[in-house]
Amino acid sequence: MATQVLFYIFASICVISALMVITSRNPVQAVLSLVSCFVAAAALWLLIEAEFLALVLIVVYVGAVMVLFLFVVMMLDIDIAEIKASFVRYWPVAAVAGLGIIAVLVWAVGPGHFGPNYFPAPQPHSADYSNIQELGMSLFTNYLYPFELAAVILLAAMVAAITLTFRGHRSGTKSQIPSKQVAVKAQDRLRIIKMPAEKPNQQGDQS
Repeated sequence: MATQVLFYIFASICVISALMVITSRNPVQAVLSLVSCFVAAAALWLLIEAEFLALVLIVVYVGAVMVLFLFVVMMLDIDIAEIKASFVRYWPVAAVAGLGIIAVLVWAVGPGHFGPNYFPAPQPHSADYSNIQELGMSLFTNYLYPFELAAVILLAAMVAAITLTFRGHRSGTKSQIPSKQVAVKAQDRLRIIKMPAEKPNQQGDQS
């Protein structure tokens, strides 16, 4: 009974936070709502004994990615009026796409395809159960090829992002060359000039 109560509480927080992400007018509030949505989702994963996934969601997304998003949003000068104008312009397309996504979700997780009859509740595990061990065994046995394929795709995306970032040299920008920075010497950068001492102008001092 307590598990069901906690499930409905965190599920409600997750849904409300997700709605606040897309309805909030302030970008900072939207990011903070997304953080609360991730925390509620992590709590739901804890209820099904997926401790490792819950901790990864908190540490990686809330602790790193969302903090980065929040920093970028706060540093950027976002024009709210322009965003509102573009939203009003494309709201019919957004409404049709949103209704289509809702219909697909209702069909996928509806009673005809999802529920206790199709996916029974998992049995509780003993105290010595290791979620990390079970996840590792499942990834590297049953899902080895999809796991390796996802790793290759992520590597290709990372290389493509770096290539797009460093392609060409834009005018007006300065790029660093690490090899030249490492090989630099003090005598090449520093020049000491000896100048004779000069006496101060007494007339100027008196004036």
